[in-house]
Amino acid sequence: MKRILLVLILIKFGFLANAQETRYETKQNIHYYNDSLTQGDKYIDERCVLDFYYPKDIKDYATIVWFHGGGLKAGEKEIPIALKDKGVAIIAVNYRLYPKVKAPVYIEDASAAVSWAFENIANYGGDPSLIFISGHSAGGYLASMIGMDKSWLNKHGIDADRIAGLIPFSGHTITHFTVREERGISGNQPIIDALAPLYHVRADAPPLLLITGDRDMELLGRYEENAYMMRMMKIAGHQKTNLYELQGYGHGMTYPAFPLLLEEVQRISKEKNNN
Repeated sequence: MKRILLVLILIKFGFLANAQETRYETKQNIHYYNDSLTQGDKYIDERCVLDFYYPKDIKDYATIVWFHGGGLKAGEKEIPIALKDKGVAIIAVNYRLYPKVKAPVYIEDASAAVSWAFENIANYGGDPSLIFISGHSAGGYLASMIGMDKSWLNKHGIDADRIAGLIPFSGHTITHFTVREERGISGNQPIIDALAPLYHVRADAPPLLLITGDRDMELLGRYEENAYMMRMMKIAGHQKTNLYELQGYGHGMTYPAFPLLLEEVQRISKEKNNN
């Protein structure tokens, strides 16, 4: 685990020297389910959409799939400003929310959106071997679930190990508190079952970078959950798990975490391109 001070996250990035000169295009409200599902369900038509921001003048770029937070109850897709103009594509995803749906529907939606990325990114000039999954809070939980539990992407014919990297921001690693609420379990009563990323620790998972706020300022146990996830991944034999704790930041720790996400994307991209 690394405790990171603000001064240490003022990082210079070496993505592409001409990143600021590159033209970017945004396509909005793309349905990631097929037309038969979308047309037959008003809520799917409304919520199961994504926005796609990508560089026009770069080939074989990396892509970050970004899931918004909101406790699986609220929130809207957004392309974070801090990730724009960095030589990478961003896919911002909406998914269905509780109480209109219950678990595991929002996980199914997340896996369908990631499947869209794998199936379509090459058509826009991106590299399908450089797809990274990230998100904040509930979005971090969704990123971890579809990356750790291979069954979700398997339904779409995709091996989760093709994900280049998982970078959840302050996400649950135990069973999400909204899932527990659906079952009548208090949010203060932790459980770990098949809907917990921790349940699916494995040695062959994609590289995993866990980022949380300060342990004394985070939501109940959020840092400790992630520390336990890191420990159990290493016990399972996964050596590419790291944990960053951002001192002085609470649960809304996205601002200092975005540079760390971009640095991880750059690092892994360089490794793959050099092999």
